[in-house]
Formats: sequence, structure tokens, C-alpha cells
Amino acid sequence: MKYFHLSLLAILFGLSAFAQQKTTDKAVIKTPGMTCEQCITRIEKAFFKQYGIISAKADLKTKTTTVSWYTDRTNIEEIKVIINNAGYDADDETADETAYKRLPACCKKPVETPATKH
Repeated sequence: MKYFHLSLLAILFGLSAFAQQKTTDKAVIKTPGMTCEQCITRIEKAFFKQYGIISAKADLKTKTTTVSWYTDRTNIEEIKVIINNAGYDADDETADETAYKRLPACCKKPVETPATKH
């Protein structure tokens, strides 16, 4: 009888774990302000220990950031805010001005002057 109860508990635990599977989503977000390796580090570090984030990978060549998350814990709007608060534009959302000003010079977009425009 003791083994029957243990078996039943194991089955119930397995069923409850199966029923609690999390739904995930993934997006590729344009981050055009990336200019160097420090930008990659800053963007990826911004997601470190953020609630609901599974992974974040910035790509300097394509100037995009690929993010995976649990849909019951966060959403695409909050993810863009994380990037904005790191000082970078995210798709159509503009970077937080204060965060952008704190970026090192190498991580800021070059300012176009009338002499540099062709």
C-alpha cells in the first residue's frame, strides 16, 4: 500500500508539472544605435536577471537584438523599454535620453554635421 501511495504521488506530481509548462515567445528587435562591442555587452547585460527573460543576444553586424521570454511574465513592450533604458533605440521606440547621455562616446551615434553630409 505504501508503494501505491508513492506511485500515485509521483504520477500526480508529473501531471502537475506537465500542466504548468510556460509559453515562450521570441523577437528580433532593431537596435540601430549599436556601434561597438561595448554596446553588445551593455544591451545583453541590461537583460541579465530581468524577470521573464530567457535569453538576449545582440548582433553588431545586423544591428539587432534577439530576445526570448516567458509570455506570462513579460511582453515585447517591456523588452523594448529595457533596451531604451540601456540607452539604445528599439525598433520604433527612442532611447531614454538620460541613459543615452551616460553612454561612453564610442557607443553614441556619430553626429552628422552639414559638412559630413553628401
